[in-house]
Amino acid sequence: MTANRHNSIFYGVDLWTVLLYVLIVMAGWVSITSASYDEGTADVFSFSHFYMKQLMWIGVAWTTAVVVLLLDDRFYHMFAYPAYFAGLALLVGALLFGREVNGAKAWFEFGSFRMQPVEFVKIATALALARVMSAYSFSINRPGDLFKVGMVICVPLFIIILQNDTGSGIVLGSFLFVLYREGLNKWLCIPVLLIAALFIVSFLLSPMTLLVTLILVCTLSEAMMNGQWRSRLVFLACLLYTSILLCMAMGLVAPGFMDLHACLLTVTLLSLVWVVVYAYRTNLNNIFITVGLFLCTVVFLPTTNYIFNSILKPHQQDRILSFLGIISDPLGTDYNVNQSKIAIGSGGFLGKGFLQGTQIKYGFVPERHTDFIFCTVGEEWGFVGTMVVLALLCLLILRLMRMGERQQEPFGRIYCYCVAAILLFHVLVNVGMTIGLMPVMGIPLPFMSYGGSSLIAFTILLFIAVRLDASTRQFSLNNKF
Repeated sequence: MTANRHNSIFYGVDLWTVLLYVLIVMAGWVSITSASYDEGTADVFSFSHFYMKQLMWIGVAWTTAVVVLLLDDRFYHMFAYPAYFAGLALLVGALLFGREVNGAKAWFEFGSFRMQPVEFVKIATALALARVMSAYSFSINRPGDLFKVGMVICVPLFIIILQNDTGSGIVLGSFLFVLYREGLNKWLCIPVLLIAALFIVSFLLSPMTLLVTLILVCTLSEAMMNGQWRSRLVFLACLLYTSILLCMAMGLVAPGFMDLHACLLTVTLLSLVWVVVYAYRTNLNNIFITVGLFLCTVVFLPTTNYIFNSILKPHQQDRILSFLGIISDPLGTDYNVNQSKIAIGSGGFLGKGFLQGTQIKYGFVPERHTDFIFCTVGEEWGFVGTMVVLALLCLLILRLMRMGERQQEPFGRIYCYCVAAILLFHVLVNVGMTIGLMPVMGIPLPFMSYGGSSLIAFTILLFIAVRLDASTRQFSLNNKF
């Protein structure tokens, strides 16, 4: 009896996680059916309908989940680096030979089937990150180790940005949560988040304001990390005083050659030589990391205008400007979001009922079965329905975090937290953009939005974590007997 149990595929598997997954997937299928069902169609079971196609993809995804559970957990540890480099190759292949969809050259097309490699690259990056961070003697606060982690994340991110699929690339930024969980100094997270926000802020603030903000944030963050406030405040005062003196001197020697912004930047860059020497002599590694982030940001800032005007498509530019309130276009850029908010608001407390959503039924909301699937839930099932869906997603994320905490090996713990971070980011951005709190980025709602590659990729992502957790639980259960 015990032997049969041990040979079972579900031995040690967290069944609550599997149940949450099934419920979310089925809720997604019901919503896709509502969004795509046509009452006038002759054959409701034809695979020309989105809901029938999604039912087929659900079957494929569940079969894939079984395969993932059958593989030995050591396979994923060994497969991490090959999967990562294969993912990079797929991204490059899509960039060079892929099909452009909605302005992003990030798809492979095989007849009627489309595959987006970035969905599977998220899995590979999570595995590679877990492999790097689980190495013997790894320390997240050692500059060399942190550089390795940064390269694992930034290389695919750079290729994804070149594909003009910025929304998918930003998902990899969710791994900052994992780094924080693994011991990254919380005050170091501030300049890291600042770099991510500078692209948006650069449209609203002057170069001088951006530079002053960057200097203050990096310096004060480093002061919080090392607890040396007085010397850091003196450093800031010296920067300001020296910059003003240089600006006055240049005004006398070469009027108009250098303004206060150029003088402050010059003085700051020259002072970094002394800062690096000081960090080396005092063995303060955090200073090296902060200096590196500052230099990367200084290099990045001048490129924002080029990225915005030359790389981003006009519709992406309009989305950013609309989100920031710089422009307003209710019948153009803002149309999707406005209609989505109308649909969600019209659902009231209990919703209009299955197949009764007018905003959805009559096509007022574009992409209602893909990126805006959440507004379908809001209109037909109301506040109660949206809360149930969000509760299921949150419980799944919390379950993954719990699975991570009970892992005996760093690899499993880090991977589980990577999965939780990816799902959390997707949920926050997707729900946020449907209610107007986030810019539209084309990010699907996990397990619910229509799409085969998305559903299969999320399923593999989740069930690798389930398999790693099952191995830990099997070990614990076997020790009890």
